[in-house]
Amino acid sequence: MELNEILRFADDRVFSKTGKHLDDLQEAILKEALQGKKYAKIAQERDCSEGYVRVVASELWKILADALGEDVSKVNVRSILDRAIIANNANISPVIGRDHVTVHNNVSCFPDQMRSPVSYGQKPEPQDSPELDLGDAAEIFTFYGRDEELSILKKWIVTDEKYDPQNCHNNCAKIVAILGVSGIGKTHLAISLAESIKSNFNFIIYRSLRFSPTLETILNKLLEIFSLSWKIDEAIEIETKISLIFSQLRHHRCLIILDDVQEIFSPGKWAGQYKSACQDYHLFFQKVAEVYHHSCFVLISSEKPREIAELEKLNLPIFTLVLDGLGMAAKDILISHHLSDQQLWERLINIYQGNPLWLNIIATLIREIFGGKVGNFLQYDMPMLDESLSWHLEQQLQRLSDCEMVIVSQLANEPEAIALSEIANRVKLPISDLINGLKSLVRRFILETQDEGDMTLFSLNSVVAKYVQTRQYP
Repeated sequence: MELNEILRFADDRVFSKTGKHLDDLQEAILKEALQGKKYAKIAQERDCSEGYVRVVASELWKILADALGEDVSKVNVRSILDRAIIANNANISPVIGRDHVTVHNNVSCFPDQMRSPVSYGQKPEPQDSPELDLGDAAEIFTFYGRDEELSILKKWIVTDEKYDPQNCHNNCAKIVAILGVSGIGKTHLAISLAESIKSNFNFIIYRSLRFSPTLETILNKLLEIFSLSWKIDEAIEIETKISLIFSQLRHHRCLIILDDVQEIFSPGKWAGQYKSACQDYHLFFQKVAEVYHHSCFVLISSEKPREIAELEKLNLPIFTLVLDGLGMAAKDILISHHLSDQQLWERLINIYQGNPLWLNIIATLIREIFGGKVGNFLQYDMPMLDESLSWHLEQQLQRLSDCEMVIVSQLANEPEAIALSEIANRVKLPISDLINGLKSLVRRFILETQDEGDMTLFSLNSVVAKYVQTRQYP
């Protein structure tokens, strides 16, 4: 049977199954497989890795198997297609193909025909109901304030109310970092953002890095979501998996939220230093910022990743939003706890810096111990720290290096912001360690800076300072 006839027949079957014709690589793989060529030869001719060819081929055989109702492989593809063409020409009814719907973590994933990639260079079209996989993201019942921040993020990630792929390449963010001290509301903002712009994406995926997964673990999870019709071969090199991911990022418009990014950094080191098992993230994030694709990664962290600071200087589509406190929008938190003495709420909010987590903890304390009366609570030395808030603060301080703890211990006892020269006179650290320590504390959002004339003054977050004084760190 003529090769071109077989290719046309296979293309028709793939189109009927997926709504997409064979792309260039799929057609090349099928053509060479029909002629008995090896994957290595195909990879050499197409200037890509053999591992990548094998994965694309596996996907193609699965699509053909679903379309033809028989198991298809490189070895038998010619004989199966020959029989199918003969049967078709004899007007024998085709076998009904097989659809698959798989459920991962209670998230329903679409059949294979929903997942066929567009050809390279073709713009992905957003869908009315994007595939949503929020993993273990917390459910949001209330969202306080942040309208301005939400507007800024929308502007960065989608250039218009409706995603315009023609304008996206140069204008839309490839990486957005949402940063700030623990408890400030970064995750809530990111999930609310995803809900508000979901019509602009084909996939919206949330994953937490809380337990420090390796990059390869995350890549495997993403590949499982992007394509359910083949299982990830653990033997495939990580470089091939990265290539597959970027193929999907080009073919589909994806919003990928990675939370708790600080957990892939080493505690006891300068802020943003990766754990040894997580070093691959550095180059991966750099590649996300530099290569061509239509997607966006949102990184949520209480420490600023080093590559973000570095890549921001290169005029790449990378944006950073540092969250401050809620301000008076935090009154809604106090309302939800049914606290009294509203005239004192602004003072309470300022003491705890509008931090939603801190205010929820303190509001619970006021309700349980002070009968909901803010005035009775404020009679005591402020800021007051209960065991719950102290525990959260301790988790932050446990991440500091020894040099940072020396600086924090000194600044906790300073009544006002002081200059670098004054800090240098009061702590016994080499100037290089002092500079690195200050920079690291700023990137953890524990240290606050203010300009006064030609000097920069440093002060410790007042709530953190109170805890350090209480704990009497050396």
